[in-house]
Amino acid sequence: MSLRLLLPEEGATELLASWPDEPRVFDRGTPSLDETVTAESIRGYLYTGCVPANEIAAVKAPNPSLSQNAYMTDGRTDRAKLARLYERGYTIRLGNLQRVVPELARISEAIQTETGYSNYIHAFLTPPGEQGLRHHWDQQMAVIVQIAGTKRWQLWKPPVVAPMREFNESFRVWKDEYIPMWEAAGPDMEIDLKAGQSLLLPRGWVHNPHVVDPDEHSIHLTFAIRERTQLWLAEKLLAGAIAQEEFRRIVLPRQLGGEELVGQLDDVREALVKYVQGLDLTEVAPTVIKDALTELEYKT
Repeated sequence: MSLRLLLPEEGATELLASWPDEPRVFDRGTPSLDETVTAESIRGYLYTGCVPANEIAAVKAPNPSLSQNAYMTDGRTDRAKLARLYERGYTIRLGNLQRVVPELARISEAIQTETGYSNYIHAFLTPPGEQGLRHHWDQQMAVIVQIAGTKRWQLWKPPVVAPMREFNESFRVWKDEYIPMWEAAGPDMEIDLKAGQSLLLPRGWVHNPHVVDPDEHSIHLTFAIRERTQLWLAEKLLAGAIAQEEFRRIVLPRQLGGEELVGQLDDVREALVKYVQGLDLTEVAPTVIKDALTELEYKT
């Protein structure tokens, strides 16, 4: 079970069975991801210059991410520039490692096989006493795996219910008063995540991670697990509708306005209900399972 590389057996079992809605910290135990993905290997990958520039972010709170020009020369990633940015206090994020690191590709595939959820893996390298991203929330479950050093995670309960991609993402509904409000109230939880530990972070929880120790470097991996939703199942139910001629029929321009539009919408609603009710779900289910195990990207 690949989730045992991120969590101990009881934590992996709990995740698969009940999908906890509050953060949890686990000591990973054995076997450990650290046996195959080490701090040295991540640093080595960073400083080869082989990381695609569009998979890199350099950020130092409270400023936004730098443009790619800050770590590129002649259209390629410049490892010397990355090193200088890190020395200046910038967190370096290496994105989508499952696309370029064979061992992480295998772990990512195994997680999808176990859960039916696609996922991606980012690495964050933060200098001593520094902070990259500030307060925000994400629209999927994450397992944070601390590889080196210690990182403090200040956590607040979700300000929105069940955020999804393109719905209640933090940057879409952000309010300027959020950070002052959270800081005045203080975090609901505060965790010092140490090397050898993992943090289970449910979607929607606000997090403000930073390195406290002025002498300690931090490296962590984020396994972002794209949860399937009821809307995703609804999309699968409707996916075959394109085979029905009536759903491919053109809607005339004059039917896209006024009273005729309401009539068109009513007709389509009735047709959709009839179509869905007529489906043999035992025939649809194998396709849904196949999609859950193979789809790598998602819309919602």
